[in-house]
Amino acid sequence: MATFGGGCFWGTEAAFKKVKGVTDTKVGYMGGTFDDPSYEDVIRHGTGHAEVVQVAFDPALVTYEQLLDLFWFIHDPTQLNRQGNDVGDQYRSVIFTYSDEQQQAAEASRQSLADSGKYDKPIVTQVEPAKRFWTAEEYHQEYLDKNPGGYCHVNLHDVDRYLTERHLMK
Repeated sequence: MATFGGGCFWGTEAAFKKVKGVTDTKVGYMGGTFDDPSYEDVIRHGTGHAEVVQVAFDPALVTYEQLLDLFWFIHDPTQLNRQGNDVGDQYRSVIFTYSDEQQQAAEASRQSLADSGKYDKPIVTQVEPAKRFWTAEEYHQEYLDKNPGGYCHVNLHDVDRYLTERHLMK
């Protein structure tokens, strides 16, 4: 299991669903202090939750490190509480980890990106132990499949190219 917050969960989920070895995705909320939040609760900025996608994957087909690489590719990790047109703490860049190994891999990946010189600004992505995951409302699940013209900060054509080049496209 892996959980990522990289802006609006619609586009983040759509990107991870394309990865060979990803067996399931769910969008929801994590990282806050409010029990059983609704979308309306989260957008009011009082819950502390981020919009996230929870990714189940087969490590024989895709590694956690490859998922981290895609995470960095699909959003701007230098923007605090914003991706594209979406603004607010629920859109923060965050990686929630489920083990010491994931924590170390996420921190090393973040440091490698920071050292790469790709960005002029500091990487603001948080790496935190996973908390309780609250599943978002059904209409948010696979939203861009149900609403192909829906807004998305993730360029899914670029994701297709990225995954194809790395032989990770489903």
